[in-house]
Amino acid sequence: MLYAAWQEVVRSRPNEFALVDLASGRRWTFQQLAQAAESATPQDPVVFPSGGGAEFVLEVLGAWRHGRLVCPLDHGQARPSIERVPKNCVHLKTTSGTAGAPRLVAFTASQLAADPANIVQTMGLRPDWPNLAAISLAHSYGFSNLVLPLLLHGVPLVLAASRLPEAVRQAGRQFQCLTLPGVPALWRVWSDAAAIPSSVKLAISAGAALPLVLEREVFDRHGLKIHNFYGATECGGICYDASNAPRACDEEVGAPLHGVKLATEPDGRLLVTGAAVGETYTPDPDPSLGHGRFRSGDRVELRDGRVFLQGRHGDIINIAGQKVAPEMIEQAILRCPGARECVVFGVPDPSNIRSEIIVACVAGEVDVPGLQRFAAGQLPSWQVPRQWRLAPALADSARGKISRAQWRQRFLDPAN
Repeated sequence: MLYAAWQEVVRSRPNEFALVDLASGRRWTFQQLAQAAESATPQDPVVFPSGGGAEFVLEVLGAWRHGRLVCPLDHGQARPSIERVPKNCVHLKTTSGTAGAPRLVAFTASQLAADPANIVQTMGLRPDWPNLAAISLAHSYGFSNLVLPLLLHGVPLVLAASRLPEAVRQAGRQFQCLTLPGVPALWRVWSDAAAIPSSVKLAISAGAALPLVLEREVFDRHGLKIHNFYGATECGGICYDASNAPRACDEEVGAPLHGVKLATEPDGRLLVTGAAVGETYTPDPDPSLGHGRFRSGDRVELRDGRVFLQGRHGDIINIAGQKVAPEMIEQAILRCPGARECVVFGVPDPSNIRSEIIVACVAGEVDVPGLQRFAAGQLPSWQVPRQWRLAPALADSARGKISRAQWRQRFLDPAN
């Protein structure tokens, strides 16, 4: 199914520009890319494309052509042990592990293809606005927003030489119109370096929550609206903010994508239904995923056709019987001048086994006394963190995600 869809794309636009690798300067039309892929003959039953070059795309096409299972990996990522994959599945995605250990999610061809179909229709991706790839092609976000629109919908792909500001700036000089998907950490770097090209017609941010202060800053400084995109590895795209002006609040993440249906369960967790929902976790299935439905760990509120995040199920901090979502504290701290990233979590209180203390890890041009004073002016006293940690950066720059579980573990066990 997937390779046949690719062949149809090639037949419809054989001599049009398909792919360029700015690091090497090489270019391919759709016909040339198809010819190059014919020489890719995988020897193993599972293909592990990795890296950010054209070879990644060619390996995927080779796997499709020869009916191999595809499991994209980030650069340096160890190959997982793969067993008991359902026979009708053709693709494996690796979850980010922000809420625990990474897991493998299996997809059929139709499930994999449904995600870019929803994305292209909802976002309005266009062949005359090539995608600039400055994020990982292996992650679910990059694969569905960059690789699959190229192979299944004919949206050209420009592989940036790097994700550094100068590389993005140079790409902008070479192309008159671009779509630029990024993550919040990269949008911050590009904005600070004044490297966001004027040729960017569509700006997207996913992988982690887009701080409203950053969205407004880019809008005011560059006249560019960053469209917040919210999704999950298990089901692909969920919500997209298609508005032309900054959102009203941090919690708002947009409206459901075309083809996606949303509901909330009694505990507030988000239930996603649609053709792009994965088949199962492998090798250990879980009732939260399957039969076209994914029960997310995110708690949300659905209001007037929009989705508002309320935090992660299980992350609530208990302070002597009073409960608070860490996201509420993070949003307050991020309003502090100079604070760029923040993650908040609870740890056991040594003086009260039934209570926790609040820990805040912050990156930016800040100091602890200043953060303490600012938080005291923004939050009730019992919500002000008792422990602070400063770090150069908190998020993975490729995925843009901050792992609350990992930072909590680092705090509890500094030796690891």
